[in-house]
Parts: sequence; C-alpha cells; structure tokens
Amino acid sequence: MGLYDKFSRLANERKQFQTSGLNPFGTCIDEVYSATEGRIGNQKIVLAGTNNYLGLTFNAQAIADGQAAIATYGTGTTGSRMANGSYGAHLALEQELATFFDRPSAIVFSTGYTANLGVISTLAAPGTIVLIDEDSHASIYDACALGGAQIIRFRHNNAQDLERRMLRLGESAREAIIIVEGIYSMLGDVAPLVEIADIKRRLGGYLLVDEAHSFGVMGATGRGLAEELGVEQDVDIILGTFSKSLAAIGGFAVGGEAMDVLRYSSRPYIFTASPSPSSIASVRSSLKTIATQPNLRKKLWNNAHRLYQGLATLGYQLGKRISPVVPVIIGSKEEGLRLWRELIARGVYVNLVLPPAAPSGITLLRCSVNAAHSEEQIDTIIQAFAALKN
Repeated sequence: MGLYDKFSRLANERKQFQTSGLNPFGTCIDEVYSATEGRIGNQKIVLAGTNNYLGLTFNAQAIADGQAAIATYGTGTTGSRMANGSYGAHLALEQELATFFDRPSAIVFSTGYTANLGVISTLAAPGTIVLIDEDSHASIYDACALGGAQIIRFRHNNAQDLERRMLRLGESAREAIIIVEGIYSMLGDVAPLVEIADIKRRLGGYLLVDEAHSFGVMGATGRGLAEELGVEQDVDIILGTFSKSLAAIGGFAVGGEAMDVLRYSSRPYIFTASPSPSSIASVRSSLKTIATQPNLRKKLWNNAHRLYQGLATLGYQLGKRISPVVPVIIGSKEEGLRLWRELIARGVYVNLVLPPAAPSGITLLRCSVNAAHSEEQIDTIIQAFAALKN
C-alpha cells in the first residue's frame, strides 16, 4: 500500500471539482486592493468571504505600527517564548488583553488554532470529562483528542441535551469541562450561553468559550457573546483569535490568575515559535481601535442585516440568525460549485463550504460581511445572487 493510497477516495472527489473552471480548494486571489476588493484572474471582485469583520486589514495605523515593529525588532523571533524569551511587545499585548477583558491573566499564542490546542489539550488530560457542542471547530476536537480526555458531544446549541448529559455524570459533572463557541463559523448562530451558564451554576463544571468569531463583533465593548449576554462571570476561560476582527494572525486565552500555569505545562505553547513582532504590533493597534471605535460594530451589523434581508427577499434558504456570517444553503455540492463560480464571474467572492466542513452534510455559500463594505457593495452581492435566480 502506498503512503497516500488511503486518501484515494478523497483525491478522486477533489479532482471532480478541479476538471474545469476555478478550483475552490485553495483559490488564488491574485491581488487585494482593500478590505473589501480584490482580483481573481482578470475579474475584479467584492470580497465577501474573509472573516475581516471590522475591516481592519488595511487600517493605516495598524500597518504603520507593523512596519515600525519590523524595522525595530526584525521579521521574527526565531523560536518559542519559553526558549528564546518574550519580547516586550508580547508581554504588553497580554497585559492589554487582560485589561480589555477585565481578567487577571492573558496568554498569547501563535495562532487561534494553537490557542485552543494549547489550553484545551493541557486541561483535558486523561481522566477528564469534556462536554462539547457537536458543531465545535476542528481545533476543539483535536485539542480534546490530544489531551486524552473523555469526550461527550451534546446536540448543537441544545442546553437541555447538555443538562441531561451533565445529570448522568452525577458528581463527576462538578469537575467536567464544558466548551462552546460564541458565533459558530458556518451557520452564524450563537451558543445559548445564558442557559449553559445556569446549568454550570447548578451542576458544576468549568466553562470555556471560544469567541473567535464573536470577539470584536458582539458586546457593549466588543468582548464577545459572553459580554453581550451578561454571563462573563460564569466563563472560566475565553479563547480567541487575532485572525478575524483583529485582522492579523495569532490567538489568545484570558482567565483567572491560576491560568498562568499553562505557560509551563502546555506543549503547544512551549514548543511553538512565538508570533512575529509585526503581527503583535498590528494586533495591539487593532485592539485599541476596537476599544475606541464602537461605530465599526454598528456599521458591521447594519451591513449584516442588509445582506441577510436582501438574500431572504430573493428566496434563498439562509441560517436562522442574522449575523456577520450569512450562509446560503445549497442543495448539492455540484450546484454549490456552479453557483460559486458564477458569483465570481459576476464579481463576488464568497466561501464554498462542502461536507464535512459544513455541518449536517449540507453545502454552503458562506458570505461574511465587514464594517468596511459600503451599502453599494452589499447591494452588488445581493444583485449577483439575484442574477443566479434568473
């Protein structure tokens, strides 16, 4: 048996989508002009599939701070923080994140994926019970598997199912770890955190919330879903990423003072090279923007409502909740690929999401809006979808 023979079925499936036209697996965006515009081949496009929720990828101050950091500290740290030491900017960002979330401690990781892997795998050791929403991100599943914990899945966004499973655990529930997300990245829905926090108060356990897609987007100050719903005091650790609203790359965890022990026990933290100086600098800049410009969240949500309502009026099947993630549910993989290519031909780029990345075996044309989209650009997206109906 060849090294890659076990992947033959997957390879054959992918070839079916690569025989003609644009390849949806690793699309090359040839140029990016702004937070909302780019070019694929000869086609200028509106970018509606980026997760750049606050439109900060071209923020002038963030770019200037990143360039200054390269000039001052060089292009990289060339090693882990444990071995090579932390730069002052790493520590400053951690303090700024802790202050922003009003928490005693924050730890910065090299990616959002590594943040989940580093925190969850260390806490979810053998003998630990972890209850996770069945639609959790791959990084959460991988972290639980790496840690060796017993994994119990509960039905997506079903607090009653979580409670039933907690009750079956009896006294063991008091030491269990519950993990959910803020905004779920595929369907744009949110965890029922009020109900989950109530279950935790009554039955015990520790609550971790991955706010990757809700940080900067929800809450009075942009801290995420837990802030929006008033249950931050019930969340033991908040996890997040720099690659969405903060428009860079990296990840973080914020929690109590005791969380600092993870710096000395988390293998993904200890053995991964630390984030580059330029990324840290641009994130610090963007964090200040989030804290001082709440108008960006207002614009983002106005755009989300405009797109959702426009597509709903056209008769498309959408996710149940309005959010910056606007998923259009398509009948088949083949139809999804056809529509995705036709949208690009009409100047609109969205994400084609196929099973198993999409939940429940469905196919999605996943749109994501940001605060930099103009109303005219949102209307361009709607008009492109309207043309597909003809």
